[in-house]
Amino acid sequence: MSLELKGVSLSVDGETHIYETSIALQPTGFNILLGTTLAGKTSLMRLMAGLVEPSSGEIWFNGQNVTGVPVQKRNVSMVYQEFINYPNFNVFDNIASPLKLAGLKADEIKKRVEPVAELLRLGSFLSRKPAELSGGQQQRCAMARALVKDSDLVLLDEPLANLDYKLREELREELPKLFSARERTVVYATTEPSEALLLDGYTAAMYEGRVTQYGPTGDIYRSPRDALTAGVFSDPPMNLVGVKKEGDQFKLPDGLSWQISAGYRNVPDGDYQFGIRSHHVRPHYSASSSDVHAVHGSVQVSEIAGSESIVHFDMLGQPWVSIDHGVHDYSVGQKATFSVEMEHSMLFSLGGDLVATAGQGL
Repeated sequence: MSLELKGVSLSVDGETHIYETSIALQPTGFNILLGTTLAGKTSLMRLMAGLVEPSSGEIWFNGQNVTGVPVQKRNVSMVYQEFINYPNFNVFDNIASPLKLAGLKADEIKKRVEPVAELLRLGSFLSRKPAELSGGQQQRCAMARALVKDSDLVLLDEPLANLDYKLREELREELPKLFSARERTVVYATTEPSEALLLDGYTAAMYEGRVTQYGPTGDIYRSPRDALTAGVFSDPPMNLVGVKKEGDQFKLPDGLSWQISAGYRNVPDGDYQFGIRSHHVRPHYSASSSDVHAVHGSVQVSEIAGSESIVHFDMLGQPWVSIDHGVHDYSVGQKATFSVEMEHSMLFSLGGDLVATAGQGL
C-alpha cells in the first residue's frame, strides 16, 4: 500500500495550516511525523484520512486518486491522543465495533479481538465500560479498536502520550512487530525525537505546517538538511553559536579558538553557525581528546531529571543546554566551563543550510 501527497496544501479561513507538500510515504514500516505542538502533524493526518479536503493538490493511495473521497469510503483507522470510545459499549464491543460493522461472524470477531486486547493489557477488562477504566486503559481501548480493523492506512496521532512510562516503553517495542504482519501504511505522529529514533522507519520533520525533510530516521538525525530540521530533531533545541573559520581554526566571538575537526577541513573560510546537541555538551571541562573543546557560560537553571543533570547556561548571549548522566551540582549565576565534543557537531551556513558534519564533509 502506498500513500502519496502531490502538492497538497490546507488553508482554513485564510490561515495556512499546511504549506504545499509533496511526499511519498513508505508502504511498510513506520512513517513518523515529528514536530512540536502546532507543527501541523494532526492537520496532515486529517488530510491523509480524508477527514478534510486539501485546498490544493492531490492525494493518491495505492495508485488511485482519492482526493475528495470521504473517510467513510476508505479503509482507514485513526487514533488520537485524546481517547475516543463508545460509552455505552463494554471494552470488547468497543474493540469489536468496526468488525461488527463489516459483518464478520461472532467467532471471527472473538478470534481477532482477544489477541489485540491481550497485547494492550486489556484482557481482564473486556466486560467493563470505558467509564470504569483509567485514562491510560481507555486510550489502549481506542488503540485496540484501530488495530483490530486491519486497515490499509493506520494513523496514530501521539497515541502513547497518555500512557504510563512502562507501558509506553513496551508498546514502542511491540507496535512495529504488530504492523509487520501485513503490508499497510502506518503514520505515527510524535513530539519526541527519542520516540522517532526508537521506532526507526522514515521520518518527516515538520515545522509550522511545512515538511522540512523526509527520509530514513537515522539519516535525518545524523545529517539534517538545515538548522531548522536539526532543531526539530533536538530536544532541548540544538545549541548554536556563530563562528568564523580561518584555516584550521574556528574563531568564536569572545576570542576563543577551536581546532577544527576532520569533516570541516575542506569548508571554505568564512562565517558559519556551529551546532551541537545538548547530550554532547558535558559538565566540566575535560580535554579527553584533541576533539574536545571548552565553552564558558553563566548558569541560568540547573536541575536533576531522573538519572540526568540538565544545565541551562548563557554562552556568548546564546541559550545553551548541557545534559549528562549523573548528578552535577551547579548554582544559578555560577560561571562554569563545559566540554564540547566536536566529533558530534554540525556546521550550518548563516542561511541555515547544512554545510558539513564533523565526521565527514558534505
